[in-house]
Amino acid sequence: MRSTSEGGRAYEDRFLGMIQLLLSFTTSTLYKQILDTVRREKSFKMAASDSDDSLYPIAVLIDELRNEDVQLRLNSIKKLSTIALALGVERTRSELIPFLTDTIYDEDEVLLALAEQLGNFTPLVGGQEHVHCLLPPLESLATVEETVVRDKAVESLRKIAGDHSSADLEAHFVPLVKRLAQGDWFTSRTSACGLFSVPYPRVSSTVKAELRTNFRNLCGDDTPMVRRAAAGKMGEFAKVLELEYLKSDLIPLWTNLASDEQVQNDSVRLLAVEACVSIASILPPEDLETLVMPTLKNAAEDKSWRVRYMVADKFTELQMAVGPEITKKELVPAFQGLLKDCEAEVRAAAANKVKEFCENLPEDIREATIMTSILPCVKDLVSDANQHVKSALASVIMGLSPILGKDNTVEHLLPLFLLMLKDECAEVRLNIISNLDCVNQVIGIHQLSQSLLPAIVELAEDTKWRVRLAIIEYMPLLAGQLGVEFFDEKLNSLCMSWLVDHVYAIREAATNNLKKLVEKFGAEWAQSTILPKVVGMAQDPNYLHRMTTLFCINVLADVCGNETTMKVLLPVVVKLAADAVPNVRFNVAKTIQKIGSQFDATTINNQCKPCLEKLQSDQDYDVKYYAQEAMSVLCDAA
Repeated sequence: MRSTSEGGRAYEDRFLGMIQLLLSFTTSTLYKQILDTVRREKSFKMAASDSDDSLYPIAVLIDELRNEDVQLRLNSIKKLSTIALALGVERTRSELIPFLTDTIYDEDEVLLALAEQLGNFTPLVGGQEHVHCLLPPLESLATVEETVVRDKAVESLRKIAGDHSSADLEAHFVPLVKRLAQGDWFTSRTSACGLFSVPYPRVSSTVKAELRTNFRNLCGDDTPMVRRAAAGKMGEFAKVLELEYLKSDLIPLWTNLASDEQVQNDSVRLLAVEACVSIASILPPEDLETLVMPTLKNAAEDKSWRVRYMVADKFTELQMAVGPEITKKELVPAFQGLLKDCEAEVRAAAANKVKEFCENLPEDIREATIMTSILPCVKDLVSDANQHVKSALASVIMGLSPILGKDNTVEHLLPLFLLMLKDECAEVRLNIISNLDCVNQVIGIHQLSQSLLPAIVELAEDTKWRVRLAIIEYMPLLAGQLGVEFFDEKLNSLCMSWLVDHVYAIREAATNNLKKLVEKFGAEWAQSTILPKVVGMAQDPNYLHRMTTLFCINVLADVCGNETTMKVLLPVVVKLAADAVPNVRFNVAKTIQKIGSQFDATTINNQCKPCLEKLQSDQDYDVKYYAQEAMSVLCDAA
């Protein structure tokens, strides 16, 4: 630290002394005296203006650590690294960290910020050699009542564990884990569950045995919250255990948790399902059938729908973990059961996995298994009473087409698609429409148009605007594949009808759709097919439709070419400048501003500027504003 005068040095010495006092004393009377001293120094700082400006803010930050205002305390905690840098590593270790450890009786928001900050403090206390000094405050934070604070403290402990040497892990970190695991309060024991996997790979065999024993005790804890935490962390602990201890120690614990008898604590059992994925991916195939599958099959038939839901949600991960042979033998029947489950939430979760499960089936049995075991269940779900089940199925069912091929798609899947396209639930229809390209790639556009096009045309007038929007967004792809003749015959009038839809989002999407169609079919097609209808809308009695004409011109000018824009579209715009509705008139100004850059100087001077000059004298404020803005842009461009 540098100072440029005797006053500055005195300022430094006095503030460093005050910082030390603030950190050293916690009694309220003396603390108040110290704060009074700090506050008096504000005037002294002004006299020492040549000094280093970094000291005074540091003193203020430490002052704020004990301020009655929670927000001030929070701000100071978030700047702990600044305080630590000013104090230096030695005083941070000897004064700041003990001070923080003694003050862990605060608002949850402040404690959360403190727990997060301490996870980044390793370099501020002197690096790896001294990182263990951060353990006491984090240990205290890991025992508080608020879950988010405990979780953040555990996250920071896991983070700084990597900064410990193996010797320091055994000397400092593992004892902390054991203290938490053996704590009187369930809060400390739940926090301990998240710490076992971190030191385990780097400690001696004796210490590993102690860690396994402590984890075993937590898995059998009387408190359901602790067992739940142990079940939730069992998967990550399994990944670091030696195979022999995985089989001898952890799997029996997992089996017990997966069959936890307290019905109200089904959360223990459902978290055990998550651990199953990790355990199954580690075990050799010969052990899976005896050590894992009985428990997994029980979970798939658990009395709690939430446990069955978790099995369905993790099913494809389990499928990949257990491999093809067990999938054929055990998982296909289990999946059928989940697709037929009595609870809609379970059926929906299983339906959502249909495509992925079928993709992952062994190739030699894939088609036969789908046709005989999965498709019958899918057919039942198409007419399920619950719309969430049907919606989940609709989002993936189209993906079966590439798996089953053209013939099976035409014979077995297309009828199901048609049923879902006509479903009363808008989300079901929307999900089918959004995935039409999967089917198109398999059966071709002509087959698709013959079988599904009538239903698609019907949906173009669906009462739900989001369904109509999905049809519009799919139209350019459909048009490009059908060809211009088929499109003009079957779909052209449909596309034009969207321009006068009562929902603005549909009209907007319809104008963008026209641009994409012109890009596919060309400017000549636009002149003969699209533009006459767009120009005709300028005479529509509904002002919204006249505005849509302007919106169409805005986007079509880019793709129709300068000559067409100048000769066909610009006269329409100029004529609408005399419209009776102000909204139309100011959109004329915005349109001229957008398309004006395409015109030559003669056109701008003879047609655009006179039009804008007239609008600049309009009685409506908005019209004048946009006309002036457009004129400014045109003049700058010129």
